[in-house]
Amino acid sequence: MKKLLATLVAAGVVLTASADEGMWLLPYLRKMNIKTMKSEGCRLSAEDIYSVNSSSLKDAVVIFGGGCTGEVVSPEGLLFTNHHCGYGAIQELSSVEHDYLKYGFWAGSNAEEIPAPGLKVRFVRSISDVTADILGNVPSTAGEQEREKIVGENIRALEKRLGEANPGKEIWVRSFFGNNQYFAFVNEVFSDIRLVGTPPSSIGKFGGDTDNWMWPRHTGDFSVFRIYADKDNRPADYSPENVPYRAGKYLKVSIGGYDEGDFAMVMGFPGTTTRFMTSYEIDQMLKVSNPNRIFIRGERQEILREDMAASDKVRIQYASKYAGSSNYWKNSIGKSRGIEKLGVKERKQAEEAGFQRWADGLTYVAGDVDYRRALPLIRESVEMLSGIEHNRQYLAEAFLNAVEILTPARSLASKSEIEDPAASKKALADWYGDYNAPTDRKVAKRMLEIAREHMTELPSFYADVVDRQFGGDIDAYVDYLYDNSIFADEASVMAAIDNFQAEKERIASDPAVVLSNSVMEMYRRLSGERREGALKYNEGHRLYIAGLLKMYPDRAWAPDANFTIRLTYGQILPYDPCDGVKYNYYTTLKGVMEKEDPSNPTEFYVPERLKELYAARDFGPYADKRGEMPVAFLSNLDITGGNSGSPILNGRGELIGLAFDGNWEAMSGDVAFEPELQRCIGVDVRYVLFIIDKFAGAGWLLDEMDIVTK
Repeated sequence: MKKLLATLVAAGVVLTASADEGMWLLPYLRKMNIKTMKSEGCRLSAEDIYSVNSSSLKDAVVIFGGGCTGEVVSPEGLLFTNHHCGYGAIQELSSVEHDYLKYGFWAGSNAEEIPAPGLKVRFVRSISDVTADILGNVPSTAGEQEREKIVGENIRALEKRLGEANPGKEIWVRSFFGNNQYFAFVNEVFSDIRLVGTPPSSIGKFGGDTDNWMWPRHTGDFSVFRIYADKDNRPADYSPENVPYRAGKYLKVSIGGYDEGDFAMVMGFPGTTTRFMTSYEIDQMLKVSNPNRIFIRGERQEILREDMAASDKVRIQYASKYAGSSNYWKNSIGKSRGIEKLGVKERKQAEEAGFQRWADGLTYVAGDVDYRRALPLIRESVEMLSGIEHNRQYLAEAFLNAVEILTPARSLASKSEIEDPAASKKALADWYGDYNAPTDRKVAKRMLEIAREHMTELPSFYADVVDRQFGGDIDAYVDYLYDNSIFADEASVMAAIDNFQAEKERIASDPAVVLSNSVMEMYRRLSGERREGALKYNEGHRLYIAGLLKMYPDRAWAPDANFTIRLTYGQILPYDPCDGVKYNYYTTLKGVMEKEDPSNPTEFYVPERLKELYAARDFGPYADKRGEMPVAFLSNLDITGGNSGSPILNGRGELIGLAFDGNWEAMSGDVAFEPELQRCIGVDVRYVLFIIDKFAGAGWLLDEMDIVTK
């Protein structure tokens, strides 16, 4: 263990990696990155970006909701994030009468800002390396199961200790480098978040699915919220007495623009990368997990899309669900395409061959870590898990995440009593507000059909109910289920809660509960069966990464993304996607007008007000030096999901844009970074301010920002 920790420390002080690749840990910036950053145009010190003892840029960047990034842009807690990050909250606040998705919303004062129930914002208050606390007492001879047990106990003990030392704070202990290193994060969580403004989807989602992951891009992907606190500036549940959060650090907003080659950086919370993935796992992705996801989600999305087009009510109910499903669906298509086209598997195989030669050539004595076992363990685990994961994925994607009626059925059937009926009814009322039983019925028929066609083993209800009682007729079974289940009707569920003890037997035999129990029984069994293969993988993955660090001691390594705060830096750059094609590094409002398509108003509708401003060239102070209204731009920054909404900053740490997407040609980037192709797509902050000021007439918001022009 001491040898491994020494390797990690050594890897953390070398300055040889490309500045374009890497989601870097903030505590290591001084040792690993700041010298290179300054040589490329950064004018800040490492302490300006991340400081243990004083305010720094880190304190203006937050986790927004459950999977995005946001940034504070005023001393009064005003917050920018992406439109697609705020989409769920905007949808929840919308109705047919107040359709904020379609028409947008802009508060005229603090009093008009709308509380967004359930939405939270997290500030990272401290970061510490706790590897010694977590791994210090793990015997070098421990098997993987024993190791995981000790590590789990150590994490729980540390979280308890840190929780006692930081009352009211949230404690995260996260692993890095394949469970070879650990950091603790102390977060402060604010739960009174209010919607301040959002452009209509015709701006915030311009281009829709067609343009998603594509360049050139013309999407005004932003929304505006505000953090509220109690009178002492502490987190508090919503109250009319709460006041705007007094920000200790907020970002200056630059309308000075940028040029090709200028330094840029992103700070945010990238979700997941798998840069240490092996060729065996790539095989599994290309042959099983991605094809399954693409097929299952595609079938469901087609049904949702038809029903959403036929009803404004259903469109609002399913807007966020559809967007969440579609985003990763298209990501999977692009990722498979990129991995195959760019030869990622072959490159991984070459790396693995070199690693195995290195590991076989080492001299081992008793007690040494045996790196020779790493790749064989990963290969064996993938072989063991292939069939299990195929069926588990179908249970998750085609049943648990697609057939919505199972959600309230699982919730109510799992309770022995209801301690707070009012709270339960409110939660279910919120859920049913975004549920349409006829749509779910259609989805269920298709999902049960494709599951039977493609799973190698089926849940028991197929034989026990569908075949025995309905002669194998899935449509007849599904119609029976929705006609007879109380969970297809909100009023019936509420009545069952009011008389829960008397209804428990009926609930237990409800057809939706029977279906849910059958699916969950198989899912839990498969989860148990995968345990041995998962242990093999965890050990092999850990050894492989530790071996790579030892094999290349002079390389600076960035750990895979795991939704912890990171910094990435590079330049504003165009790119050449293919022979004979060169993409510019920015787009303008002219492109929005050119893309207008009356035959596709869902994705390419341009609001009349925007046309008027363009025709009059009424761009205010937000036009670039060419007199054009910039919309989006490119940089070679290393981002992924979770970075959505992240601030794109110039060399002075000023906000120049919001990251919102990657590019289609480099969708394999989560597995292998492609420096010539990989680009971060951001919405220009000048377009954001233009929409707020000129389009929406909400210029009062700009008055509280620190806007710089140079």
